[in-house]
Amino acid sequence: MPGARLGSRNQPMTQRPVDERCLDGFRVRIITSERRKKTISGRLVDWQTLEIRAPANLPDAELDRAVADLVGRMHRRRARQRDFRSDADLQARAERHNRTYFDGTLNWRSIRFVSNQTQRFGSCTPANGTIRISDRLKGVPDFVLDYVIVHELAHLVESNHSPRFWSLVYRYDRTERARGYLMAMAMEEDTAVSGQDA
Repeated sequence: MPGARLGSRNQPMTQRPVDERCLDGFRVRIITSERRKKTISGRLVDWQTLEIRAPANLPDAELDRAVADLVGRMHRRRARQRDFRSDADLQARAERHNRTYFDGTLNWRSIRFVSNQTQRFGSCTPANGTIRISDRLKGVPDFVLDYVIVHELAHLVESNHSPRFWSLVYRYDRTERARGYLMAMAMEEDTAVSGQDA
């Protein structure tokens, strides 16, 4: 049969070098390879994209079970992160970044998660030394949360987004990657709110 190959049980399988689907809040990108013989692996590449690599000869039913299992694992990992992250965690991270990127010179009154920031990921009010971080970030990777904290700490020095402000922020070496992650996250949230298909 043209365009097909036989699976491990001599059942025809359609060719699927890259397969994308939406599953349980994730955009799942499945990349199959003839070179991969046994293992299946998964990793988050942005806010809601789970990339899964699998052997090309894996039967569809087995692949579907593995995908569902990996999606479940990612949800559990995010839940653990949300439970772990607290205002005390934000304070500890801010203190560490203050020492690393600002020579320990900054002072603030409070930094905490809030649930009422739906349009922003964070905010800083330099006049009273308060920093607020959206609780939507409780489940993001550490490097993204750290970027937002550094960004808001930089506002204690520069209240605007001037070149001087950005020179402070870019002391954090994962700034570009974190900004890309947040842009993808914002686009995903906009799509979900508007009801459009991803």
